[in-house]
Amino acid sequence: MTIAKSTPTARRGRIFPEIQWTEEKKAQKRTEREVFYQRCKPIFDRVQPELIKTRYNWYVAIEPDSGEYFLAQDDLVVAQIAHQKYPNAKLHVFRINETGVCGTI
Repeated sequence: MTIAKSTPTARRGRIFPEIQWTEEKKAQKRTEREVFYQRCKPIFDRVQPELIKTRYNWYVAIEPDSGEYFLAQDDLVVAQIAHQKYPNAKLHVFRINETGVCGTI
């Protein structure tokens, strides 16, 4: 007696095809992210020179409305610490180095 083996069919396409963003909505989201980044960047530029000396390659999470920032060695930990104080706030995480980014693509 032989056992019939079914071959799995490869499903192609979007996971949720009903969720389709228009180019206009994509551009709006990009613009919102850039505006938020521009609000956080001056705070990072202000604190980066003093922090780079003692906490190089750490992470800083910035809440732009209050101007408050949080520090940790791990990016997930710093986000968790910041969300404990500001649970509904949007935060931006920078890495404390010369560029403020975590790596390159």
